[in-house]
Amino acid sequence: MGGTEAFPGDLVPSVEVGPAPPGGLLDVLGLAPVVLDAEGRIALWSQQAEELLGYTAEEALGQYALPLLVEEDHIGTVLELFSSVMESGENWAGVFPVRHKDGAVRQLEFRNMRLQDQHGGFYALGLSTSQETLRQVERDLALSVRLVDQSPIGLAVLDPDLRCVTVNPALAGVSGLPAEQHVGRRVSETLPFLDAARLEAAMRRVLETGTPMVDRQVLGRTPSDLDTERAWSVSLYRLEDPRGRILGVAASVVDVTDRHHAAKEAERARHRLSLVADASMRIGTTLDLWETARELADVTVPELADIAAVDVLDSAVEGRRESVQEGSTAVFRALAVAAAYPTVAVQAADPPGEITRYEADRLVTQCVQTGEPIVVPHVANEDLPRIARDASASVLLAAAGVHSYMAVPLIARGEVLGALDLKRFRNPVPFDSDDVLLASELASRAAVCIDNARWYQQQRNAALALQRSLLPRHPPNLVGLEVASRYQPAGAVSEVGGDWFDILPLSDGKTALVVGDVMGSGINAATAMGRLRTATQTLASLGLGPDEVLRHLDSITGELEPYIATCLYALYDPHKGRVCISTAGHLPPVLLRPGEAPVLLDLPTGVPLGVGGVEFRSVDFALSPGDTLVLYTDGLVETRDQDIDARLHVLLTLMAGPAAGLEETCDRLLDSLRRGPVEDDVALLIARVRE
Repeated sequence: MGGTEAFPGDLVPSVEVGPAPPGGLLDVLGLAPVVLDAEGRIALWSQQAEELLGYTAEEALGQYALPLLVEEDHIGTVLELFSSVMESGENWAGVFPVRHKDGAVRQLEFRNMRLQDQHGGFYALGLSTSQETLRQVERDLALSVRLVDQSPIGLAVLDPDLRCVTVNPALAGVSGLPAEQHVGRRVSETLPFLDAARLEAAMRRVLETGTPMVDRQVLGRTPSDLDTERAWSVSLYRLEDPRGRILGVAASVVDVTDRHHAAKEAERARHRLSLVADASMRIGTTLDLWETARELADVTVPELADIAAVDVLDSAVEGRRESVQEGSTAVFRALAVAAAYPTVAVQAADPPGEITRYEADRLVTQCVQTGEPIVVPHVANEDLPRIARDASASVLLAAAGVHSYMAVPLIARGEVLGALDLKRFRNPVPFDSDDVLLASELASRAAVCIDNARWYQQQRNAALALQRSLLPRHPPNLVGLEVASRYQPAGAVSEVGGDWFDILPLSDGKTALVVGDVMGSGINAATAMGRLRTATQTLASLGLGPDEVLRHLDSITGELEPYIATCLYALYDPHKGRVCISTAGHLPPVLLRPGEAPVLLDLPTGVPLGVGGVEFRSVDFALSPGDTLVLYTDGLVETRDQDIDARLHVLLTLMAGPAAGLEETCDRLLDSLRRGPVEDDVALLIARVRE
């Protein structure tokens, strides 16, 4: 029978024939075959036996195995085993001590069996290896199997065709299929919820290049938990045998869902902090009530909502502190509306400037009544009448697809001013607790700006109608300062001018010292001065820095055409022992320290108020007990016939005289510098740090 006739047709098996380089498992075990004849002589001796026991073939062949290899104490046992194998043909396996050529006894693992030749003769074949080597291989194999089976990391081996060879229980748990159902299948068949095409493309690259892919994150939803997005870290590496032959690719899959969600939450938190920081820069850039409301609406869209509306209680806009009682209606004045995209839902919002009354059952009314956020994560049809202003607005909101709603109160200094109204249409995610926190933070920051703006607006309106007294009274009990001041009108007829000074104690113990000069004279200049004084007092009460105060005064002065003014604003902090000064085209103050020569403070001059378009800067100085600041208007030192630098030198010379009380110093300066007819009024303010 020919070699191919046993396999008719196309059933001839495909056999891979070729040399096997050393390094395989049999080589690691070092199996040593030895054949004994029926009388116990060594008939065949292998090279492996020589390496294992030390005897060459010439030394071993023809010798009786017992005296050559077995200790005397074990000869009886060996004879029994030899007889049993040769007579019954039963195989025997076990461990037996064998003597090495060097005299040492070694434990060998044996597999013994009977052989028969063509003449009916019997032989004994012994396959032996070092017990130590075999046990090490067994331990390594058992350890490998246990590591794979018990590992919490999903492990899989795929052949070069990317079909599964084996998976461990951890990976089977990910797929939901028994481990045996993975064998022979591709990734797309066992893990359809992953991006199988990309994974298989990555596996091919690993097979082709040998470069591992480490910690590639893959997202998906398992069949057992479709509501939760899960994340796995996938690593791939090529498998090769000791001879370098490519066996396939191994994959490890680690569930990193918690890490993924934590990273997403951290990124979300960073984004929200960035949004809050951005809001801090964008909201409150002016003291205009309407602009501040628009800034709040704009900053929330589209980051937080698709449509945002800012509505303030009409009583708050008018300056009346009235709370909305439970069960009563609320009257709102709409200030701003912003939308992420064109939509009919904008028509459902109150137009800016419109005053609307909302009934007690409306959610926005409940928001300002309780001072707490109102959230409807999933808006149903029955919720719309409590959200919209009327039936037509409900229809518009439903048509636009509103699905989530939130109203957050605007609270400043303990007073509920209104509400920030937020709706989602295209954004598919409902409002959650994190959104409530973010909206509340934005509303809180904006409410203070809105309150400042409406308060400033009220004060500014009052300042436009009223002229303050030209000679303010010294406030009692200034913290850390004693002051003296003078005002002298210009000319013999005591014509009222535009010079002024102010001493403004603030709620935190600080004191604002102000001197200013509106160009010109007469009632108009005095009226302009009164407006600036009122605005300055209002701005100072808001806790703004000197440069910010001047920036707002510059804007106000621009509305008082054709007037411009110079001004110096100093903010003294007794807790830090420092003064912060900013100037708008005004002459520098004099600083006198005990035991030192008086100096003119080096300040950036700035431009006069009303010029506009130029930033103001503040400079900080330390003040110690006994230090004296002299603030003045140009009427104190300017004359027609002398250079201003010379006059300032005279001022410093007068201040360098013997120490005196502040009232006496005021008189001395006026007497010395204001001799003869004068054409300009003067304001003088001296402040000394108390011991």
